Amino acid sequence: MRAYYCDHFVLPLPPSHRFPMEKYRLLRARIAGDFDIELAVPDPATDEMLRRVHTGDYVSSVRSGRLSRERIRRIGFPWSPQLVERSRRSVGGTVLAARSALAEGVSANLAGGTHHAFADHGDGYCVFNDVAVAIRDLQAHDEADRCAVVDLDVHQGDGTAALFRDDPGVLTVSVHGAGNYPFQKESSDLDIALPDGAGDHDFLRAVEIAVRRALDHDPDLVFFVAGADPFTGDRLGRLAVTKQGLLERDALVFELCGRDGAPVAVVMAGGYAHDIEDTVDIHAATVRAAARSARRREAARTTEAVI
Repeated sequence: MRAYYCDHFVLPLPPSHRFPMEKYRLLRARIAGDFDIELAVPDPATDEMLRRVHTGDYVSSVRSGRLSRERIRRIGFPWSPQLVERSRRSVGGTVLAARSALAEGVSANLAGGTHHAFADHGDGYCVFNDVAVAIRDLQAHDEADRCAVVDLDVHQGDGTAALFRDDPGVLTVSVHGAGNYPFQKESSDLDIALPDGAGDHDFLRAVEIAVRRALDHDPDLVFFVAGADPFTGDRLGRLAVTKQGLLERDALVFELCGRDGAPVAVVMAGGYAHDIEDTVDIHAATVRAAARSARRREAARTTEAVI
């Protein structure tokens, strides 16, 4: 399975900043020796790609550093040339993961999941909406007519929901914390909002409903937004899902999509555990589950070819 990374494009942050930027480097290091995973560096998303989703004014303001203080505050990162390059590369990773998934069945971006970015502004550590850009790029090249976004980050993918509200070809489903950020939710095609403290049983039941609803859309491609932040040890999560529960989440997504024959592009999204190694454990387990799914699909294709 091909997985894309851009952690060496470093976004400088103040020492006190709470975003765990180091998790991306640690994740790549964790899976670098895995025989089933081929690592690659993505090209940056172009202005043309970004403008299919974001307004021209917003794209040019990000590029040139003309964002207002309020817009910078909402994003949560200080502006720098490195922010621009890192954001473009993260989006580029999802664009390429989408194409790799269409060609091979499963692929991953070891970044991405920036689902709080809207057409004219970023929010919640999200500059550009990578999944939306990837979908619009596939549509522009007639590579996928119908897509589904299965967002299993603890925070609702409000930007994604808003961007595709009027697009019948794109189905958005979200399982998230009811009382968590964003506090003003958008409307996905299906929203399952869980109360604070919800554990494995309720979470996994919601995941199954969400994935089955996505597959009812008959998508050419499923985007799996695989947040690590439903974890009970997450600083920003407020749910009580165990690592075992998240392993079962991943297995459920790949099993149902594999049984349906739907390609899957995986993006990492959030993760803010008290111990960063817990976040890396969860993300690495998701990537390895994706690689196992890719291997099973390849074995099935080989068997069919022999028969």
